[in-house]
Amino acid sequence: MEANVKPGILAIDIGGTALKVAVIDDHGQLISERMRTPTPRPCQPEQMLDELAALAKSLPAYDRIAVGFPGVIRNARVQTAVNIGGAEWLDYPLADKIAARFGHPVRLVNDADMQGFALISGQGLEFVLTLGTGLGSALFLDGELMPHMELGHHPFYGDATYEECLGAEALKRIGVAQWNQHLERALHCVKVLLNADHIYLGGGNAKRVTLTLPKNVRIGSNDAGLAGGAALWNGPAATRSTDDSPSNR
Repeated sequence: MEANVKPGILAIDIGGTALKVAVIDDHGQLISERMRTPTPRPCQPEQMLDELAALAKSLPAYDRIAVGFPGVIRNARVQTAVNIGGAEWLDYPLADKIAARFGHPVRLVNDADMQGFALISGQGLEFVLTLGTGLGSALFLDGELMPHMELGHHPFYGDATYEECLGAEALKRIGVAQWNQHLERALHCVKVLLNADHIYLGGGNAKRVTLTLPKNVRIGSNDAGLAGGAALWNGPAATRSTDDSPSNR
């Protein structure tokens, strides 16, 4: 490592479809290439650790790790892992296991929460909806993360949940046009429920959005799931840009 160059943060974005890692600086900017590999299905905890270690071995220096995981996190332990694996993940001490494997301290949050830090403006009530293998959500008030809620597993249409109508399996089954109709209805429900000032759409399937979005809804950058890791170590304002232009579509 060059003199006076501060080690970065290893950002890990765990998804039901892919595992992604990159080294970012204290403001969430990528300072390495983004490494990616398909998520094994189903994925055992030790298998995931092996895959992450293989991805990170060629990356530049880092001294902290930020991890986003698609499930409920309590006290740095996994409580749910619907799109990753089975009972072996329940109450799994993922942060401690990654810290032991990589030799650096780890901070762990839900993946939508981590992505949200890189998307929000920090003003008012802001809601993040991630459209990927499943469906994630995060809520922020004046830049502060609110208690996590699993909107994806809440009833949405008849007996079906939000995730069952908007997840990757639904997209494949019903097609882009009807999936967008479901998304339009979901955004209306969120408006009634929260009356949020801003709503951000993220995740790999955000690129499938074809409907005309309300003025307060934006589609975020694909790198937000990694960039948000800076906020876990440097506070919510770390990844906030002064540029008020719409997020990249």
